[in-house]
Amino acid sequence: MRIEEARQIARQWVLEEGAALPGFDGAFLTGSALWADPAAELAATSDVDVVVVADQPARLGKFTYRGVLLEVSSVSGLGSTHEVLSDYHLAGSFHLPCVLADPSGRLTEIQQVVSRDFAERPWILARCTNAMDRVRGFINGIDERAPLPDQVSSWLFGTGVTTHVLLVAALRNPTIRRRYVAVRELLAEHGRLDFHESLLELLGTAHLSAARVERHLAVLEKVFDATAAVRVPAYPFDSDITPQARPIAIDGTRELIGRGLHREAVFWLVATYARCLAKRAMAGEQPGEQGYEDGFRELLADLGAETRRDRRRKGDLVLAALPGVWQTAMALC
Repeated sequence: MRIEEARQIARQWVLEEGAALPGFDGAFLTGSALWADPAAELAATSDVDVVVVADQPARLGKFTYRGVLLEVSSVSGLGSTHEVLSDYHLAGSFHLPCVLADPSGRLTEIQQVVSRDFAERPWILARCTNAMDRVRGFINGIDERAPLPDQVSSWLFGTGVTTHVLLVAALRNPTIRRRYVAVRELLAEHGRLDFHESLLELLGTAHLSAARVERHLAVLEKVFDATAAVRVPAYPFDSDITPQARPIAIDGTRELIGRGLHREAVFWLVATYARCLAKRAMAGEQPGEQGYEDGFRELLADLGAETRRDRRRKGDLVLAALPGVWQTAMALC
């Protein structure tokens, strides 16, 4: 299926079902399916991201609609045009023709202004600052009393948003799962693969072999399949660990390993493993009850992030690296 066809199917879902949500006030595309060439093929390892604007926001998650895997989230409002221009995820959507439905006309107005001003340097700097603030928020927000998956996710996403600072500076898609692949491509174009290595060092994957990553994926695959059958609607990422989401979480990671991008693939491998464990815990499983945590701890040990002290130390290294991240980002914009 072509990406443009998948976008139109997303629009059909919005008009036929999304518009019935309480307080519906429009919807827009976001993510890689928006940024991609509309004539390109939609990969089996990709979904189409839709954001619904509604009075009562709710996460619908991933589900298949007319042969397309949609991921639908919602927000209660977008704020002013200046606020959208300063938010790197929102601006990344609205600088492109993203609007799927707009009963009030407000989303179209925002899109017109954002598309006009998106590449102006003051707004680029504002969005880079927004990304830098998210790094600090994740790292400083690590709660050592929280369950292990939550601690790891705070450290992991704080570390991973360093890639977004650079992608945002270069007006690239701040993609989620493939962020380290995208930033590698960007830095290679600028002859700065040395800096990419430093980002991988912060993550803890610079030294990992493909064989080692494949081993971790094999362990995750078993945990994922055992967890995919469990339904926990209250868990925000419940639909990310389902049979429908398997092509993204498992097959997408295997694809990157096959392309020699095993070190870059580890980011989403860790995120998915943490979500599996968090989902099982929300279903009532006690830590260590089924032994699924053992492989996670082995993975963390390979990253140098096994203990609370390890994660705090690595988080401090990320914070210390931010001036260099900013300097590199400024050279890209």
